[in-house]
Amino acid sequence: MNTFTSNSTSIDTIAAADSNHANHDRAASLKQATSRAHEALDADIMRFDPFGSAQRYGCFLQMQYAFHRDVAALFEDAALNRFFPRLRERSRLTQVIADLQDVGVPLPELPAPVFSAGSFSLPAAIGWLYVEEGSNLGGAFLYKMAARLGLHCNHGARHLAPHPEGRAPNWRGFVAQLNAIALDASAEAQVIEAAGDAFARVSSHVRQFCRVPSAGMAA
Repeated sequence: MNTFTSNSTSIDTIAAADSNHANHDRAASLKQATSRAHEALDADIMRFDPFGSAQRYGCFLQMQYAFHRDVAALFEDAALNRFFPRLRERSRLTQVIADLQDVGVPLPELPAPVFSAGSFSLPAAIGWLYVEEGSNLGGAFLYKMAARLGLHCNHGARHLAPHPEGRAPNWRGFVAQLNAIALDASAEAQVIEAAGDAFARVSSHVRQFCRVPSAGMAA
């Protein structure tokens, strides 16, 4: 996985898009490039059956905490908040922590997160934010499943709850911001690579926290 330091395209050296960039659908390109990784990740999570029991849901929350902790620094970055207005409000780490507290599951002990303040490039941030925000869009099904365990937006499933504006309008707003950033071909390739790295990172967290029990072993 890349370290995403200033050796890559810098946030401060890329300007916002001009009119010649207006028709670039970066989100569609990312969806196509990461479709296999996305499908594999979804299959791994569903195989674990995270809503099959309270214990399994706790493991799922620890996985979510690990990933949202990885990307937390992106949401606080001032430069990124210029490219993505109100980005800070999109962070779900606080909600995941509250959900863990609701169900009585401790925060896992983890190594340093992927990102820290100023340790990333704009292309890397775009790729990882695409994966993080996309998970919110796909959370509608998971939120309905969480209700089977008696969980909801005020207890245990805060991070899965829809945005006040609605999932679809919230996603469209993010995509508009995502597509409005002008990058050259090299930086676009870095975006695709970063999104792949993000899916790989989530998959590693799934393997760590959401292992499917062996046959005959209690869930």
